[in-house]
Amino acid sequence: MPPMIAYSEVSAFTLTPGQGNRAGVVLDASGLSERQMQALAAFLEAPETVFVTRLGGHLVQVRYFTPTQEVEFCGHATVALGLMLAQAGLWAGENLELETLAGRIPLRLVCEAGIPQQIWMRQKRHETRPLPLSVRAELAEALGISDRFVHRGLPLAAASTGLWTAFVPLLDSIVLDGLEPDLPRIAELSQAYGVSSVYAYVPMGVNRFAARDFAPLLGIPEDPVTGSAGGALLGLLAREGRLPLRSGRANGVIYQGHACGSPGEVEVEVEMQGDQVVAVHVGGQAVLDREGYWDE
Repeated sequence: MPPMIAYSEVSAFTLTPGQGNRAGVVLDASGLSERQMQALAAFLEAPETVFVTRLGGHLVQVRYFTPTQEVEFCGHATVALGLMLAQAGLWAGENLELETLAGRIPLRLVCEAGIPQQIWMRQKRHETRPLPLSVRAELAEALGISDRFVHRGLPLAAASTGLWTAFVPLLDSIVLDGLEPDLPRIAELSQAYGVSSVYAYVPMGVNRFAARDFAPLLGIPEDPVTGSAGGALLGLLAREGRLPLRSGRANGVIYQGHACGSPGEVEVEVEMQGDQVVAVHVGGQAVLDREGYWDE
């Protein structure tokens, strides 16, 4: 009989179990095939599950799966993995990098009195590209609103720190909370414009934003809290001069998940040189929900 596979379910970007964004974590997937990893991700039904396929020294090789497909990178699952590595005694805060399909991701562990408090990741190179003018009306309709509710003073564009996302600024949180997305249409538009998700956001202060992320193309109707997209958004806003800078750095917080009853917070720090993004760092907390064993 094949051995059962140990897994953990972790709430990322929160300290409250069951809130934030749920991720599956498998610390030893060295004996699993791609088919088995996909089957386990489907079994857990978390937005993403991260599998450690090789662990050695300062490098951890990982793969990420949604319930329906493999993806190159996932921010909230990375935060969840960092917590589990620390709690398992496999990471005490020394330099550590993840080898992902999107490239190497350096991690940083923040501890207080020896207890893991926060995991920070340096995301991949920040990239942006414009979207055609017609996309404003198309995306607004797909989100269930008139394009009059799209904010004209903030960027509507695609950006990436590993996964491409279409960012749609809205006027206020009432509009954001009242969205009635047409998920098949969002999937069509995502495919047409080469993005993984459509991410609606609103300003809540000088450097604070609320957001919702729809990723039906990845099999995720609404992602509760999205680290990779949060980093890409703050990088986009910093590049466009929409965030205050201090000593070449811009900081911000994104509140996400409230609309689906699973609130969480993503912290972001953007390093700038002139008007260019040099690095994007995303940080968050996490808490273990439960552990179990999977027998295919």
